[in-house]
Amino acid sequence: MLKQVVKRRLTDLPAPHALPLIGNLPQLDSKRLHAQLEAWERTLGPTYTFRLGQKRILVTSDVDLSLAVLKNRPGGFRRLSTIEPVTREMGASGVFSVEGAAWRPQRDLVMRALTPNQLESFFPTLRLVSDRLRRRWQRTVEQGTDSNIMQDLTRFTVDATTTLVFGTDVNTLEAGEDAIQNHLGVIFPMLAYRINALFPYWRYFKLPQDYRLERSLRAVRAFAERMIENARDKMRRAPDSKPENLLEAMLALRDEPQSGFSDDDVYANVLTLLLAGEDTTAHSLAWTMYLLAGKPELQSELHRAAVEVFGEARLPVSFEDTARLGLFEGVAFEAMRMRTVAPMLLMEANENIELADIEIPKGTPVFLLTRPATLDENNFRDAMAFDPERWVGRRETREGHDTRAFMHFGAGPRFCPGRYLATLEMKMVLAMLARNFSISYAEDPDMTKEVFAFAMMPSRLRLRFAARA
Repeated sequence: MLKQVVKRRLTDLPAPHALPLIGNLPQLDSKRLHAQLEAWERTLGPTYTFRLGQKRILVTSDVDLSLAVLKNRPGGFRRLSTIEPVTREMGASGVFSVEGAAWRPQRDLVMRALTPNQLESFFPTLRLVSDRLRRRWQRTVEQGTDSNIMQDLTRFTVDATTTLVFGTDVNTLEAGEDAIQNHLGVIFPMLAYRINALFPYWRYFKLPQDYRLERSLRAVRAFAERMIENARDKMRRAPDSKPENLLEAMLALRDEPQSGFSDDDVYANVLTLLLAGEDTTAHSLAWTMYLLAGKPELQSELHRAAVEVFGEARLPVSFEDTARLGLFEGVAFEAMRMRTVAPMLLMEANENIELADIEIPKGTPVFLLTRPATLDENNFRDAMAFDPERWVGRRETREGHDTRAFMHFGAGPRFCPGRYLATLEMKMVLAMLARNFSISYAEDPDMTKEVFAFAMMPSRLRLRFAARA
C-alpha cells in the first residue's frame, strides 16, 4: 500500500515567536538580516517561516528545495517583487532585475559578451588593470602605510568592467577621489535599503540619504551617457564594423526595427553591469584577502605556485597562464563558500505551487539561504576548514564535496552570466597578490563585521602589505 504524502501549509512549518500585528519585525536589522535568518535556521531547521506584519515568508537552506525554486524560473518563481519597481525607479531595471518576456533577449545579449572565448581577447586589458592595482599596493609598501582594501578592489573591478563591457578605460585606480566608484558605492546600499523597506517613503518625501542617492544617480547617468555617445560616434564613423563590446552590441540591437530595446534598456544594463561588476567581485576578493591575511603558510604556498606559473614576471603573462591558476581559483571558491557575498537569494512565487510537499501560495516571498548548506559536513567534509584543494581537480570524483550546495552564482536558467569574468578577475588579482606581496591585518580582524546591503560585504578592512622578491 502506497504511503499517503501529507501536504504542509506554511502555517505548519516551524517559526520563531512573533508579536501580534507586527510579527518578527522587532527582531530584524536590515544590515544583519542574513545573520538573523541563519541563526533561526540553526534552531528551527532548514525550512521555516517568519512574519513581517501579517505577511509570512518562507525560508529554506535545503539544497533540493532551493534548486527546485531556482530552476523553476522565470515561470514558477521570480525575484522578490519589490526589486523590479525599485530598480526601475533608479533606472537600473536591466538583465538582473527584469522579469517576464523582456528578460531573455537581454540575457542572451549579456551572455554573448561574457563567454570564456570573449574573455581571452580581454586579457591584455585585464593584465593592465591588474598591474595598476599592483603599483597601488607597492606604493603603500614604500610609504609604510596600510591600505583600504574595499576602495582598492572596487576601483579595480570598475576599471575592468567598464573597459570590457563599454570599451572605456576610466582608470579609477589612478584617479582622484571623485571617481565614479564613489557614486556606485552610494547606489548599491540604497538599492538594498529600498528593496527591504516596509514603506516606500521616498515616493512621498525625501531624506538627506535620498538626495545623496539622486546626486550619485545623476553622476552615473552622465558617465553612462558619455560612454554611450562615444560608442555611437564610433559606430557612425564605421557603420559596417561589428560591435566590439557589449555597449556597441546593445546599441546595435536598440537601432534594429521593432527591436523592443529602448534607450532606457541600454542605460539600465549599463548601470546593472557596473553595479554587479563592482560590488560582488570586489566583495568576494575582499573576503578572500581577509581570510588569507590570517594564513601566512597558505600565502607562502600561493607565492610558490605563482612563481612556478610566471617566473620572474610580476603577474600572468598570457591568457594561457590563467588556466594554470587552479589553486587560486580554489582559494576564491573556498572564500566564497565560507563568506559568500550572496547569503540570501530573494524569490517570490508567481503562482500557487507545491514543492517538497509544501503548499506555497502565489505571492509568497521565498528566501533561499545559501551559506548553511556549504558549511554542512554532509556537503563539504571538514566544512569549517579553509581548504582550497577541495576545488582542485575533478570535483565530481572528490569524496565529501557536493557542488550542488554551492549556489554563490545561483542556478537554473538565471545562472549568473558574469561568473567567468568574476572568476578570471579573482584569479588574476590573487595570483598577482601572492607573487608580489604578503599581507597581514592592520587592525584587529574582529573589527571587520558582515554587513548585508544587497550583497554581504565587510564593514571595513585595512591590510598591511610587505613586498616579496
